[in-house]
Amino acid sequence: MILTSSEAIALAPEMTILFGITLAILVPNLGDARARIPLTNIRVPILWGGTRFEITSDPRAPGALSTICLAVACLLSLYAIESSEGKTISGVMEITGFGRFMSMVFTAALAITAAASIYRIPSKKITAADVKDADDQVTQSLMDNRRQVDLHILLMMVALGMSLMALSTNLFFLIVCLELASMASYVLVGFHKESSIGGEAGTKYFIVGSIASATGIYGMSLLYLWAGSLDFAILSATWGQMDTLDPLAGIGVGLMMVAFGFKVSAAPFHLAAPDAYSGTNAPIAGMLATASKAMGFVAMMRVLVGIAAPNEAVTAWAPALGILAVITMTWGNLAALSSENPKRMLAYSSVAHAGYMLAALAALGSGLADSGTQELLQIAIVFHLAVLVLFKMGAFLVLTLVEMEGGGSSISDLNGLARRDPILAICMFVFMLSLAGIPPLSGFLSKFLMINGLVTTTTDTGAITAASAMSWLQSVDPYFLLALAIVLNSALSLFYYLRIGLLMFFEEPAMDSPVPRAPLLRAVILASMVLTVLLGIGPASEQLLSLVETAISTF
Repeated sequence: MILTSSEAIALAPEMTILFGITLAILVPNLGDARARIPLTNIRVPILWGGTRFEITSDPRAPGALSTICLAVACLLSLYAIESSEGKTISGVMEITGFGRFMSMVFTAALAITAAASIYRIPSKKITAADVKDADDQVTQSLMDNRRQVDLHILLMMVALGMSLMALSTNLFFLIVCLELASMASYVLVGFHKESSIGGEAGTKYFIVGSIASATGIYGMSLLYLWAGSLDFAILSATWGQMDTLDPLAGIGVGLMMVAFGFKVSAAPFHLAAPDAYSGTNAPIAGMLATASKAMGFVAMMRVLVGIAAPNEAVTAWAPALGILAVITMTWGNLAALSSENPKRMLAYSSVAHAGYMLAALAALGSGLADSGTQELLQIAIVFHLAVLVLFKMGAFLVLTLVEMEGGGSSISDLNGLARRDPILAICMFVFMLSLAGIPPLSGFLSKFLMINGLVTTTTDTGAITAASAMSWLQSVDPYFLLALAIVLNSALSLFYYLRIGLLMFFEEPAMDSPVPRAPLLRAVILASMVLTVLLGIGPASEQLLSLVETAISTF
C-alpha cells in the first residue's frame, strides 16, 4: 500500500508514532563505524555500530523519544478532531472525528505510561568504576539500560495499533490492528521477567488473550461466510435486512463479544486481568486499565452499534449484554472489597467500570432509545473512557512512586502517606473519589450521563407516568434496572475507595523516608488531579463534552 501525500498528512499522528519507532531503533545504535568500499582501501562512515556516540547512547534517550513522539501524536489527533473530513484510505480506514478523538485518548494514555516508565525502570549511566565493582545493582542497571529501547518500542507499537484500529472501516483490519496492540501489551505485562510473579502474569495473560483472540477471529470468519464481506457498511446493511436473527450472524457476533469481553475485562472473561495488573509494574497496569480498555470498547461499539444495530426484529444481543453488565459490575466491586493488593483492587475496580459502560451499550441495543438518547448514551461511554485516563491512570502513577521505594504490593504500603507527602495523598484521594463517582468530579459526570441515558431510554415504557408504586413496578422496563444497578454498585464501591483515604490520612506511616521525587511523574499526577476536578464541572467539562459530541456525530 503506497500512500499519497494527502493520505500521509491525514495519518500524521500514526506517521509520528512510526517515526518514533524508527528513531528508537536507530538513535541508540549510532556510532563511529566505518565500512570499506569493495576493491579499495577507502573507508567511509556509516554511522551505524562501532563505538556508540555518548549523546545518542544515553539510556534515557528511548524514554524521551517515545514520550515526545506520543505527546506530539496526541496533540495532532486533538487538532484533527474537528477538521477531519471523512477521508477514506485504501478502503479500510476513514479519518473521522471519532477516530481522531479515540487516537487522542490512546496516545495520551501511552504518553503518560512512557513518561512514568522512565522512573519505574530507571536508566543509569554506567561508569568504568561501576563496571569494575560489578555488584548486583550495577548488573541490574546494565540490564535495565539494555531494555529501555525494547520497552519504549513496544509502547509505541501499542499506540500505533490502537490508533489505526480507531480509524478502521473493515472488520479484518480492525482485528489486525487490535492484535498488533495486544501482542505488544502481552510482552509488556511480562516485561519484568526477573520476577517470578511478573513472568507468571505475562504468561497467563498471553494464553488467555490468545484464546480470546482466536475465538474472535473465528467469529469474524462466520460473519464473512454470512455476509460475503468484512466491510462495516456491507455488514451493517446485511444485518438491517434480516427479518429474524440468522444463526450464523448471531454466533459470529457472540464469539467476537467473547474476544472483546476479554479486552474490556468483562466478567467472566476478566479472570486473567487481576493477575496481570498485580504482576506487572504500575504504569503498564495503568495502560491496561485505560488505553487497552478503551480499545476494547471501541471495537465492541464498532460491531454492536456499527454493524449489529437493532432493528424491529433483531435486538437479541441487548438483553444478554444487560445481564452481563450487572454481573460484571457486581463481581468487580465485591472482589475489590477483599483485595489487599492495591493494583489488584484497581483491577477489580476496572472490571466494575466495564460493567457500567456495558449497561449503557445494552440500552443502545434495546431498541427503546430514540436518536437523541442513543447519542447521549454514546457520549456517556466515550466521555467516561476519556476521563478514565486521568483518574485511573493517576492512581496507578501514585502507586508507581510507592513501587519505586520497594512497596506497592500491599495496601498497607499507603499507610500514613498524607504525613510523608500530603500533596500526593490528596491527589490519590481525589482519584479515588472520582472513581467512586462523587460530585463534582469528572467520574461523577460520566456516571451521571450514563444513568441519565438509561433512565431516559425508559420514558416511553409507561414507568414515568405510573400513578402508583405497584403500577410503576408493573410498567417499568427491565433496562431501567441497569441504572439502579449502577447506583447501588457505585455506593458499594465507596467502601474500598474510602478505605484508601482512611489508610493514607489516619494510619501511621509504614516508613519515615520521603517519597521519591520523580519531578516529571509528580507533574503528571498533579495535572491529572487538576483536570479530574475541572472536567467534572465548569467550562472545561463543557468543552470536552462538545469534543465528544463532535466525535460521536461522525461515528
